Amino acid sequence: MTSDTDMQDSLAENQSFWEHLDVLRSCLIKIVVAVVVSGTAAFFLKDQLFGIVLAPSHGDFITYRLLGAEPFTLHLINTGLTEQFMIHLKVAAMAGIVCASPYIIYVLFRFISPALYANERSASVRAILSGYIMFIIGMAVNYLLIFPLTVRFLGTYQVSADIDNMLTVSSYIDTLVMMTLTFGIIFELPVVCWILAWMGLLRPEWMTRFRRHAIVAILIVAAAITPTSDIFTLTLVSLPIWLLYEISIIIVRMAKH
Repeated sequence: MTSDTDMQDSLAENQSFWEHLDVLRSCLIKIVVAVVVSGTAAFFLKDQLFGIVLAPSHGDFITYRLLGAEPFTLHLINTGLTEQFMIHLKVAAMAGIVCASPYIIYVLFRFISPALYANERSASVRAILSGYIMFIIGMAVNYLLIFPLTVRFLGTYQVSADIDNMLTVSSYIDTLVMMTLTFGIIFELPVVCWILAWMGLLRPEWMTRFRRHAIVAILIVAAAITPTSDIFTLTLVSLPIWLLYEISIIIVRMAKH
């Protein structure tokens, strides 16, 4: 008996170029609709949405309480007539993309999968799922650890007691988005290493041999993405990246077997 996947593959092979474009257009329409629906829901859940987004700006955030940090006050201000509304739209759109991302990945994979062989399809599923999970973990690590420490340092840093910090909400949101994307990408390291090993382009011996060089590179990256200068924060940022590197060595070694 022919499976549904085999039937889809057969149909995909018989489609013309324009029929493939119609399928792609249908996929894009589904993605846009999913993002609009999720974004609209996030837009109307304004209090809950910004309660999450602005939580690290409050001194009672869970990270500060667990680390025993001293209480602090961070004042966010708005300087433009339309700025708050535009920020609301932007944050809701980003939340919509994040919430709809599993469906987006599913739709895109359904479009691409007929062009893959069975072994490629299996490897692609593992790579996509692993990559998605690691990206979410990276976002969580940034939100719960790295970004709060950054906010606390920069939000309370003063060159003089005569100068008060009044940060714009757009600066806060932009920093959060930038750091979230950065750590989401950094946490893709094990997945990228596994793909390279699967393709025969990376060996565990190479990663072990250059471990010291990797540690130096990790410290440089951690110092670049973390504006704080104290050793404690630098260690907190470097440790997850170093653990990712060590995990990547194990994954590459397993992939070679």
